Amino acid sequence: MTPRPAFVLHEHRRPRRHHDLRLEEDGVLRSWALPKGLPTSPAADRLAIAVPDHDLAHLTYTDEDKAIADTGWWELLDRTGRRTLFALHGRGGTRRYALIRTGGPQARNLLLHLTKDQDQAP
Repeated sequence: MTPRPAFVLHEHRRPRRHHDLRLEEDGVLRSWALPKGLPTSPAADRLAIAVPDHDLAHLTYTDEDKAIADTGWWELLDRTGRRTLFALHGRGGTRRYALIRTGGPQARNLLLHLTKDQDQAP
């Protein structure tokens, strides 16, 4: 059985409060800064700023200014050149999200969308 890829949601307290979403893929943690955290409604997308990949040690990393807000495993549901649809299987259950590119392939700013079909999540 192939191990499930991990995710971690870090809460940063400095320099200003924000979250970082990190998804394990290809031996690294793909990472996005979320200035306003995860979306809580399908009607309110959130900015996701691509930041450099992190090593897998960040799955459990904390310090005086960084805490783990959620952790678990993630599942890729679909990927196109413009959108990545995935499910986070965290401590509080499963939620489906889409990371959506609003610019070209090198654009750093994306939208993080909570999908409407939460009851469909595996």
